[in-house]
Amino acid sequence: MTMLTGPPAASVPLPPRETGPWPVVAAVATGVWAVLVTVPGQVTGWLIDQVVLVTGLDRAVAVWPVIAVVTMLLAGGPALALALLPRSPAVRAAGRAWTGGAVALGAATLLRALPPVHHEAYLAALASTAALLALVVARLPRRPAATASSGRAVPRPPDVVPGPGGGDVVPGPGGGDVVPAVPAATPGTAGGGRRPGAVTLLAVAAGLAVLLPWLWVGALGGLLETVLAGLAAAAFGALAGVLLGPEFWAGLAPGTAVRPARLVLVGGLVAGVTLTLLAAGAGQSGAQLPGLLLLPPLGFVLGALEVAARHAGRPAGPAPARWLIGLALAGPLALTDPEEITLLLAAARDVPFWVAVGAGVAFAVAVLLAVGYGVLLARPGANAPRRGVAGLAAGAVLAAGAVVYVLPGQPGLYGERLLVVLREQADLSGLPAGAGRAGRDARAAEVYRRLVDTAERSQSDLRRTLARMRLDPTPYYLVNAISTDGGPAVRAWLSSRPEVARVLVEQRPRPLPAAAPPARGDAPAPTGPTWNVTLIGADRVWSELGVTGAGVVVGSSDSGVDGRHPALAGGFRGGDDSWYDPWEHRRAPADRGGHGTHTLGSAVGRGGIGVAPGASWVGCVNLDRNLGSPARYLDCLQFMLAPFPPGGDPLTDGRPQRAPDVLTNSWGCPPLEGCDAGALRPATAALAAAGILVVAAAGNEGPTCGSISDPPAPYPHVLTVGAVDRSRRLTDFSSRGPAGTAAKPDLVAPGAAVPSAFPGGGYAALDGTSMATPQVAGVVALMWSANPTLVGDLDRTRRILTETATPATVPAGSSCGGTRDLVGAGLVDAYAAVRAARAG
Repeated sequence: MTMLTGPPAASVPLPPRETGPWPVVAAVATGVWAVLVTVPGQVTGWLIDQVVLVTGLDRAVAVWPVIAVVTMLLAGGPALALALLPRSPAVRAAGRAWTGGAVALGAATLLRALPPVHHEAYLAALASTAALLALVVARLPRRPAATASSGRAVPRPPDVVPGPGGGDVVPGPGGGDVVPAVPAATPGTAGGGRRPGAVTLLAVAAGLAVLLPWLWVGALGGLLETVLAGLAAAAFGALAGVLLGPEFWAGLAPGTAVRPARLVLVGGLVAGVTLTLLAAGAGQSGAQLPGLLLLPPLGFVLGALEVAARHAGRPAGPAPARWLIGLALAGPLALTDPEEITLLLAAARDVPFWVAVGAGVAFAVAVLLAVGYGVLLARPGANAPRRGVAGLAAGAVLAAGAVVYVLPGQPGLYGERLLVVLREQADLSGLPAGAGRAGRDARAAEVYRRLVDTAERSQSDLRRTLARMRLDPTPYYLVNAISTDGGPAVRAWLSSRPEVARVLVEQRPRPLPAAAPPARGDAPAPTGPTWNVTLIGADRVWSELGVTGAGVVVGSSDSGVDGRHPALAGGFRGGDDSWYDPWEHRRAPADRGGHGTHTLGSAVGRGGIGVAPGASWVGCVNLDRNLGSPARYLDCLQFMLAPFPPGGDPLTDGRPQRAPDVLTNSWGCPPLEGCDAGALRPATAALAAAGILVVAAAGNEGPTCGSISDPPAPYPHVLTVGAVDRSRRLTDFSSRGPAGTAAKPDLVAPGAAVPSAFPGGGYAALDGTSMATPQVAGVVALMWSANPTLVGDLDRTRRILTETATPATVPAGSSCGGTRDLVGAGLVDAYAAVRAARAG
């Protein structure tokens, strides 16, 4: 059967060739220019987002719309000129594809103005936008090319012979074959009838092969999020099918036979530029970066598949591009969380590492597919692919994907949860008075009783409803709230209920294919008191006043604690209610990241690293892989108010008489994790009402003014701590006030190159207000150990700390409303504070 259609009597002359090489040169320059504009623009936009996130600035909403418009104009303008001006059909085909890609990039990039926390809404908008663009482009009028695919006859060269699959093949010079264009596909017949043809099945196999690495390293989000990601990937596949469909390939090879190698190489390059443009728009900030790497090589795969279709004498239609690109994009869109592709997690082997691994392996697979398909399908004398063989290949890769996902992968759904904050919060006025530990214990017990009573009474109806809906509700009492599963629809329903104040979206980290290796300290133990301990005079408290913090319990909420570390093992309070790990439910103190071991060491570590080495400690894990959530922070804060045994119910098994005295909190809950400004305020207010002093890090977003913003640092009930260096000079990274109308921080302490304990028995020096905070908690432990009547008396304790603080140096040019908003009352002075505490 001949590949040519139309009445044999009439013929159309070949389109006139361009004079000179200038159209081709212009096309090459335009393609290179489009890539050079697109890729750096996308990377720059993501880096801007990361700088804003790390420095704690407000989200720059205008960044992505500006990048969208600039990229669309710079890349799309020259491409549009190519689509309209040259007479060469091949150059016009490239221009049309690149113009469509640039428009798609601009429209999709604009959607990144949506907040990342509303990922389902973004994915829905992305899928709708790509689908609408595909529909519009498919309906655009096209200038017919003088080829067989235009429906008009082209004179059949006399040396055309039947090809192995029924198509015509032209023997080329030197024995190499060339293939002419095939008729364009009609709806419902692409690939040879209703069943997918061999070429389409080969595209499915290739797409699944590119998806394989993501099934290994990635994890799905929630159900709705996964469905919408799949729809978005399918919509981009449909858009690729329109832009790189039959008209595109017919335009590249108009009316004359083309060597297979030339079609693969030239067509692959042109298609690769188009796919670069599409990849740049496919995903939220960060999620689009893998596509920029793995999609361009697939242009050569499409070229090889087009050659195979011509060998078979059947039009491939848009189906190969749809399947190949849709499956390839499903990996980064569905199996990664763009909020976790962040520099905040880049220090360890976390999500950014595994995304880089997945993208690198997928890129290698794409390159191998391009080479393999090119050699197998486009070599001289290649036979047309058989449908049965192609189907077996697709089935084999599909089975391999299922095995990879179930065994080394992370099967299941891992969507975000919702924190439903109720309007009614417990009334904590009129609490019993009393000095010392007995008074503190009485207040803590009463606070716990009122909080639990309020939660049980006000949550009961909503909890029953959520349980009937199988949304796994978890009640909280320190803030009267419920954590529950649910997507946008459940969130909207909950927000409409009269008893609900607001609904927060909680970040839930997706699992990793392998845990990062535990952090290990490689520095030796200090031979005496560390410089920071000496700077604040804590060593003088031990030697001259004989106070080490004995009798006081410090609570640490952090990444965990290495309970076997020689500087910390002896200080653990023990019992069945001194350790809680809501993440992994480990029964003994442990720490993968090292941050919690370091901070607690600065508070109570022995061997010269801790301010109050005689104090005891209890611990809780509220950070996993340096990420938390409002619910996890509440888990630990509730444990600190009323510790409970393993497996106990916080609402019924809490023991407020076992609460620690002072809490060190070297963490903050930013909007990225789900907190708004008031998310934890009732919690810190309740702890203060119970007589438990909450010490918190100011943050590391300096030197920006007003950067003390992430809860709990801005709250008035919290003692907020900034950082200075060895010279008593405020560090550049220490966050500045004011915090709303409050003057923050309250105090500063050493926070630059502070040595302390690290997992594995070693030591390390770290920077941050995280390092400064536990030292102030240690000073409070020394004060309350020296004068037990101060236990629970937060007002007197704060007054002594601020009145005895010494001046700290402010960098030249620093101005955030005054010195008070930079260093608070000054550098904490342990010796002066303990002497004042003893004096009453």
